[in-house]
Amino acid sequence: MSGASREQERASALEGRMDVLVSYVLLGGVLTAVLFVVVGLAWHWLNTGQLGVDYRISGMNLFEFVVDDLRQVGSAQLRPRLLVSIGIAALMLTPYLRVFASLLFFAFAEHNWKYVAFTGFVLSVLTYSLFLR
Repeated sequence: MSGASREQERASALEGRMDVLVSYVLLGGVLTAVLFVVVGLAWHWLNTGQLGVDYRISGMNLFEFVVDDLRQVGSAQLRPRLLVSIGIAALMLTPYLRVFASLLFFAFAEHNWKYVAFTGFVLSVLTYSLFLR
């Protein structure tokens, strides 16, 4: 087996591992979000007979949204709306975690610094859009 063949097999194996990593991050994030939203809506429906949860999040960035939820958890105010909010936050953070996992994979598994730079740029844009705006 030539050196080029071994390198192609290694690249193929790493690519497969990357696909698995990304799929687990996305699947885990979406399932977590759905679980929290469904449980929160069901709990709200059992308490009030209404399926919808009415609250406003306009003017808040994700950081403010999550901090507000953490304050409720810290003050032991577990309510159905909190579970829905956690589900929404998990869904919004899923792409962020996917890019972060990709950055770590490119840095530590592949040692591909060009992709680390590109992924780092994408991560910084996502950080701006989720937390600083």
